[in-house]
Amino acid sequence: MKLYHFPLSGHAHRARLFLSLIDAKLEVIDVDLAAGEHKQPDYLKLNRFGQVPVLVDGDTVIADSNAILVYAAKKLGRTDWLPETPAEAAAIQRWLSVAAGQIAFGPAAARLITVFGAGFDADEVIGRAHGVLAIIDAELKGGEWIAGGQNPTVADVALYSYIASAPEGNVDLSGYSEVNAWLSRVEALPGFVPFQQTPVGLAAAA
Repeated sequence: MKLYHFPLSGHAHRARLFLSLIDAKLEVIDVDLAAGEHKQPDYLKLNRFGQVPVLVDGDTVIADSNAILVYAAKKLGRTDWLPETPAEAAAIQRWLSVAAGQIAFGPAAARLITVFGAGFDADEVIGRAHGVLAIIDAELKGGEWIAGGQNPTVADVALYSYIASAPEGNVDLSGYSEVNAWLSRVEALPGFVPFQQTPVGLAAAA
């Protein structure tokens, strides 16, 4: 498998993290976004949106980070990370949707302001971030992992990167004890790969 990746992308990190956690054989290819490599014709053949990450597995091309999580789990038979019972699969899908929705438009967007100079309203996206973090913190009071089972799943991986890096977007995590304990559990998993940090936002003062 080949993973087209950008070190400062949380979407790319979640794909790389999961592939490492399941010990998949992988070649990581960094895409130079600053040089516009993601907008070149050859790359656009892999992903018409010109985004990272992209996973290439032989003749199969998977774009979108959450789709990569699902594909890799299915391809390698990792039902421990992606259970197949209707209730468990639905619980995971719920949190994949949160990762693509409230997380993307909350802590991820706040980080885009400080790391990449995005033109979002900081108060608005930081407020969204705290809204979803409060919900996740309450959810985790019922167990160690977000989908409610005894083991981590792709749902935990999908949420991790942008929550862990939320302080870079001036989102303070200190009030979320359950979230912080969960971050530590993810980081203790065999095969964990850290998300590259940048010295901005609250992280700069840490």
